[in-house]
Amino acid sequence: MAIIKPYKGKYPKIHESVYLSENVVVIGDVEIGEDSSIWFGSVVRGDVNYIRIGKRTNIQDNCVVHVTHDTHPTIIGDNVTIGHRVVLHGCVLHNNILVGMGAVVMDGVEIEDYVIVGAGALVTPNKKIPSGVLVAGVPAKIVRDLREEEIKLIEESAQNYVNYKNEYLRSA
Repeated sequence: MAIIKPYKGKYPKIHESVYLSENVVVIGDVEIGEDSSIWFGSVVRGDVNYIRIGKRTNIQDNCVVHVTHDTHPTIIGDNVTIGHRVVLHGCVLHNNILVGMGAVVMDGVEIEDYVIVGAGALVTPNKKIPSGVLVAGVPAKIVRDLREEEIKLIEESAQNYVNYKNEYLRSA
């Protein structure tokens, strides 16, 4: 069973259609929208600021989503795929984004719609990533514009995880 805890009187608000794996931890001022999913071993800690997660967003195994005290909440939009072992800290991700495995997105970063963050990338503080690009590297830099098939991949990935979470909920 997932651990869902209040912090300083703030309780997580989780839509009834959300799937939380058994060893997920969600703490404090967190809201998670419909058809989203948070997978094995992930921590979503809205203790010293707030976290908002949109609709049809998936946060895969062993991710950490945190905030910065008083200055940077974490806001994740709709149809976002957060790959395994990603760290999101005090950042804003708009809609239709794919963050590759092991990436780190730091305080003050804002990523616009339809972006792929490559696996292992380090998006350094206060970077603004425009819509429609692939960013990769350490530190992350814009590599090129997205191709049509990559845009479809972002959309398919979000839908795949809605399907996976529905299967997990049915088999529970």
